[in-house]
Amino acid sequence: MKPKKSKYPQIEGLRITDIAAEGKSLGKYNDMVVFVPHTVPGDVVNIQVNNKRRRFMEGYVLDFVEYSPLRTEPFCKHYGECGGCKWQALPYPMQLEYKQKQVEDQLRRLGGIELPEISPIIGSARSEYYRNKLEFTFSNKRWVPRSEVAEGAAMGSGNALGFHIPGMFDKVLDVEWCHLQDEPSNAIRLAVKRFAEENGLEFYNLREHQGLLRNIIIRTSTTGEVMVTVVFAREDERNGTLMDFLTKQFPQITSLNYIVNSKLNDSIGDLEARCYSGKPYMEERMEGLRFRINPKSFYQTNSEQAYNLYKVARDFAELTGEEVVYDLYTGTGTIANFVAAQAKRVVGIEYVPEAIEDAKQNSALNGIGNTLFFAGDMKDVLNEEFIARHGRPDVIILDPPRAGIHADVAATILAAAPARMVYVSCNPATQARDLTIFDPAYRVTKVQPVDMFPHTHHVENVVQLVRR
Repeated sequence: MKPKKSKYPQIEGLRITDIAAEGKSLGKYNDMVVFVPHTVPGDVVNIQVNNKRRRFMEGYVLDFVEYSPLRTEPFCKHYGECGGCKWQALPYPMQLEYKQKQVEDQLRRLGGIELPEISPIIGSARSEYYRNKLEFTFSNKRWVPRSEVAEGAAMGSGNALGFHIPGMFDKVLDVEWCHLQDEPSNAIRLAVKRFAEENGLEFYNLREHQGLLRNIIIRTSTTGEVMVTVVFAREDERNGTLMDFLTKQFPQITSLNYIVNSKLNDSIGDLEARCYSGKPYMEERMEGLRFRINPKSFYQTNSEQAYNLYKVARDFAELTGEEVVYDLYTGTGTIANFVAAQAKRVVGIEYVPEAIEDAKQNSALNGIGNTLFFAGDMKDVLNEEFIARHGRPDVIILDPPRAGIHADVAATILAAAPARMVYVSCNPATQARDLTIFDPAYRVTKVQPVDMFPHTHHVENVVQLVRR
């Protein structure tokens, strides 16, 4: 069958010259920007355009005419098909350079405020096997890689247990080996796939919502503990056969759980996680503190680098032991508990009630008695009445989601007038927007980027603000 002819042009000999803010490599064709994934500056490529807008085009590589001298050999066989680790072909020191540039460009261009010299980015000690959590999806229609299509393989043939193809909810790449998480992650995933196929456990059909196996979540910790959570589509007597297999085959699993999700979407936040064997939690340790992580808990996915991130946040807070600290978007209270020993009192607020229960539990586990945690929508909880009841904050630490903070929250923070703020962000663009709101009352005094996710364009950034 002949491939369908594209309505967009092919471009020959396009030279890749730079990397844009969102991690997309680019070149120019007739003064128009062309974004091309899986390339690095210095590559010369022939491409097929697959998207055209008024100011830019997007395309994919047909052939490499010339390889950049900067290029490094990708370490993963799934590079180019999988949606993760898109910067594998870029040497890690250069990844850090571009992330530093991204932070500087976005804060200066989008924020437009006076900034101090931005500190050099803190790189991750490990650029492979650094994640403590991965979620894999079962599918009965395997995504067929381009190399197999070229050899005549049928589309959608076979089962897959792996990652979604970017932008395609119903397409899953079968992962043979992932370089993101330490063992026994790969061994567990491969054994589960083999056992399921040998025993007729149906992989999920993501379009028709039929089948038994939906997801498997594997978590590892620096303490050597392993948590596995299997998500089934329904109650079934065969569920126990897979769970028994995991129990016997992998004695290193310290927490084995399952969730039944009969909904049309994959979200599990509103579903019960049931412990099948071992403990209903795993533990992570940081600077002598113990943190219990439940199957649905949030914890930074790069444990070792999270420690560096939290140390920066604590240093920027400049606590003396006399301050009332508000930790906004506290999650499971990791930062709140981490800084509690240097504060008079820490008040944490988070939207997810289960996360707040984890935060309270972690305080109790570590004998921390000067923390208070509250659940609710930030813009509703954080108000003048709340502040009057719990004390006006001397320092505010905030680590919001990618969208940044709500305007009402910013207004309340400004009214509270803390002496200092520490703004931790996973999105320097929305951070820059929020800094402009604070600029009339606060000046930015320190900026520290931290790389949590090697081989991706994502970067964390910590900013200290001091009241003018």
